[in-house]
Amino acid sequence: MATMQSNVIRAVLCVVGARPNFMKMAPILGAFSSAVPRVPARLVHTGQHYDIAMNEQHFDALGLPRPDISLEVGSGSHAVQTAEVMRRFEPVLEEADPAAVLVVGDVNSTLACALVATKRGVPVIHVEAGLRSFDRSMPEEVNRVLTDQISDLLFTTEEGALANLEREGIPESRVRFVGNVMIDSVHRNLDRAVPSGETLGRATPAPPAHYGVVTLHRPSNVDDPAILRSLLRTLADVSRDLPLVFPVHPRTRARIDELDEAAWRDAAGVLVTEPLDYLSMLGLMRDAAVVLTDSGGMQEETTALGVPCLTLRHNTERPITVEQGTNTIVGTDPARILDAVADVLRTGGKAGRIPPKWDGRAAPRIAEELAAWLKARDREVA
Repeated sequence: MATMQSNVIRAVLCVVGARPNFMKMAPILGAFSSAVPRVPARLVHTGQHYDIAMNEQHFDALGLPRPDISLEVGSGSHAVQTAEVMRRFEPVLEEADPAAVLVVGDVNSTLACALVATKRGVPVIHVEAGLRSFDRSMPEEVNRVLTDQISDLLFTTEEGALANLEREGIPESRVRFVGNVMIDSVHRNLDRAVPSGETLGRATPAPPAHYGVVTLHRPSNVDDPAILRSLLRTLADVSRDLPLVFPVHPRTRARIDELDEAAWRDAAGVLVTEPLDYLSMLGLMRDAAVVLTDSGGMQEETTALGVPCLTLRHNTERPITVEQGTNTIVGTDPARILDAVADVLRTGGKAGRIPPKWDGRAAPRIAEELAAWLKARDREVA
């Protein structure tokens, strides 16, 4: 390994693999480039989400630079995908000789690249550390726990994450509470968000003025035919009182088509669209009466936007969105979902507040902390 020169930071390899990573990495790379001194970085895209059109629209909307390195891994089972990312990332790591590997979130690429780095003695930096749903049946929960265990520096989004990490034996000295970089992207792009009327106007000649937004993608909801059928029927019921806009993930669309559910097919109040780019989705959420979702990121974004969120899951790894934000966990029970929507329509929904350090400045804090940490580590090695 090359010797680091005094006051010079070797490049940090920053890894993205799936669309939720893009919204977190864009502000980080922006902060690295504007930091004084600059934190040099190279972007690696594993290709875990491989839909070119969806990748391109998010890169363009977020101002995320094109990757320096693309691994083009593609789909597969969790084991196959994780192994393939590791296999393709190892020679990249060896050639790059980085100061550290920075991973975000909890996708398979996050764990895979962290494993390769730590086995080769390269420091691992984990952004969005310490979040826990306490549900080990979720692949993301396994990725979160294992990545945190092998990370050298852990950046957290909420104060409660530290207690989770300490409970797992991770010392506070490795943890920095910096805030939520997902919210940095909201702050950076809210003025550029596509007005909801424009987005809806492209999808239907009679766009609703008052509507809810739906997203579904988690296997626990879309891969179980009985649960998916129940959710579709419930959403059809909701749409009688509140029009729903549903940008459908391709995998979810395939599962819905397999069911051929009549109540859903005939639901006149549901507007199904193709997946939307980030700026269109941001505008749609901002103007929504309520968001019904199983997405972790959207739980955070709706809290930042002050929009009521009903989470179609039985748990969340982002409890601060419930404790302080606008989020309510409703699970998949039809009666509970319908009651929660009715409450939103009657009262305007849950009023929350913005959690500490969700101020759009998380990425600059990461850049400052990381630069200082790398310099201190360099002095120790020397």
